[in-house]
Amino acid sequence: MSESKRRTAGRPAGSGKSTSGHSQSLVRGLNLLERLSLSPGGLVLSEVAEQTDLAPSTTHRLLQALQSQGFVTQDNELGVWKIDVKTFRIGNSFLEARDFVGASRPLLRRLTARTGETANLGVRDSGTAVFLAQSESPQMMRMITRLGSRAPLHASGVGKALMAWLPDDELEHILDEHGLEKLTANTLHSPEVLREGLLEVRRQGYACDREEHAIGLHCVAACLHDEYGIPLAAISVSGPVARIPEARLPELGTMVRDTAAEITARFGGRVPPTT
Repeated sequence: MSESKRRTAGRPAGSGKSTSGHSQSLVRGLNLLERLSLSPGGLVLSEVAEQTDLAPSTTHRLLQALQSQGFVTQDNELGVWKIDVKTFRIGNSFLEARDFVGASRPLLRRLTARTGETANLGVRDSGTAVFLAQSESPQMMRMITRLGSRAPLHASGVGKALMAWLPDDELEHILDEHGLEKLTANTLHSPEVLREGLLEVRRQGYACDREEHAIGLHCVAACLHDEYGIPLAAISVSGPVARIPEARLPELGTMVRDTAAEITARFGGRVPPTT
């Protein structure tokens, strides 16, 4: 029987041990990249081998293959292996392709289904929060925010969720430039009180708007973070005080916080540790 007939009668050409070996090498190579990505200062050969549980000879062969393709590089003076520019380009293309608004929409709808209230997503634009996406409550009396509308950062759940994770100098710049306009009797218009409130937001992982933007309205919000832990956007659930009394805020806050963490993870972000 000819070679081609044997292949037709038996397993497909290229299957079996050879393919399995190639797959194993690919998995090992990707594991090496992952380990190196967690060590910005680089790793020497013995460290890479130990962390990946591979023989030094196998590790060196895989590193050389990755180096030939531009994924890793070796510092000849120190002898350490590091991620190279090609890996960065691939990772950066993922970051550029992220659509956190699109990733958030189904989870905003899920929040509405679970809570019965309107869910929003907003981003920071200087001293205001701008709302970009919404899932409306089915209730007759509900909170509706026009997309593209704005709210002061200090007087909105979304705004405070974003402010809480800003660097101190950036927060102070916002306070100096925009001030703390008092919209209702509950608006936090004292910088000291606001700072204390933002520390609480970081500790519990969500912000509350207790009729600070509009009388009769309660809101809870949590931040979405990018890969550096920097605030990227925030999501919220809001509704009338009659349906969201003070006693319900912790329950909704936990739900919104966990949803924000889920969205953050979907596009490769990182939730900073609470303080």
